[in-house]
Amino acid sequence: MRKRGFGVVHFLLAVLIMSILSIVHGQYTDTPPTATDNEKNGSHVSALYVLGDSSVDCGDNTLFYPLLHGRLSLYPCNGSDATLLPQLLAKKIGLTSIRPFYGQNGSLEEVLGGLNFGSTQATIMNQGSYSHQSLTQQLRQVSETMQLLQLQLSEDTALQFTKSSIFFLSFGKEDYIDLLLHNSSSQMFQHNPQNFATILVNQMANAARYLYDANARKIICLGILPLGCTPRIALESNHTSGGDYNGNSCVEHVNELVFEYNKLLDEQIAKLNAEFPDAQMVFCDVYSGMMEIINKPWLYGFEDAKRACCGLGLNGAMIGCVSMDMACDQASTHIWWDLYNPSQAVNSILADAAWSGQPIPNLCRPITIHELVNMEI
Repeated sequence: MRKRGFGVVHFLLAVLIMSILSIVHGQYTDTPPTATDNEKNGSHVSALYVLGDSSVDCGDNTLFYPLLHGRLSLYPCNGSDATLLPQLLAKKIGLTSIRPFYGQNGSLEEVLGGLNFGSTQATIMNQGSYSHQSLTQQLRQVSETMQLLQLQLSEDTALQFTKSSIFFLSFGKEDYIDLLLHNSSSQMFQHNPQNFATILVNQMANAARYLYDANARKIICLGILPLGCTPRIALESNHTSGGDYNGNSCVEHVNELVFEYNKLLDEQIAKLNAEFPDAQMVFCDVYSGMMEIINKPWLYGFEDAKRACCGLGLNGAMIGCVSMDMACDQASTHIWWDLYNPSQAVNSILADAAWSGQPIPNLCRPITIHELVNMEI
């Protein structure tokens, strides 16, 4: 039997109690409170639901993260989830109340405002643990949430609400970190990188189909950033193999692994769009976007493309951000925040590019996030 987080049980009880009280007091409504607000912004998006790893969660939504984390960094972002890509996009959409799944109080209003199911260290391959929730576990939480909406709203209203919401997925980074540094994935995959990438991408495609079956019609899938350029991977490669660097001090063979995954995911998203013509799925290539920034840091206002803003040791890569007091004075001049994660300044550029195609064109395809938001399903 699969284990469920205590937050799900509390959430279920709270919503059931709310349902009873609403019926008793005659307060039941078929109109989601967020729909009207979003229509005022010219948006056809009811809510944003986020799934992923440390690219979408700072640790607030990861059970027991400070105690049971497997990284050398306690703060994978600068302050809060608001500095990460999905939250920056949510602000552009006009959604500002996306709560961590385990940080909600169980109210219908919070669920309708969008939820972040993401969990630092979440992987595609394994089943997760008390310290993080895997892709499979997060999908189950989404399914339960959508079912609970149907308890509060009429079936037709819940269906339309789900169809007009955006589901944002960002996975894979932690799988490759485990493969490269912790040797926790099966040995056979280390000798066949394409096979490893294929298995991961197939799981992501299955996740998209799962969400489609749950009535999701607007789905965003993020690629993996250039891990070979992260401070920690660069340091480990230098220690173990003497380095396999290009002119930007990025580890080539690691970036090739990530590039293969991104290429396959891009192709799979195109196939899914053909398979489900009544849905729109978007692939966002953060790899190419970040390589553009890394190759021309001065063009985007960055002074340091190698050192983490918050960390200790060579390039801040030996020990990650275990205290915010360690952070550099000007994080906006750094490409990297900590061992594996970009700074808020980089995320802001990627959010602009994902939204409008500027200043980095074709980051998201086949359409921009702005076009996805304004598309009627």
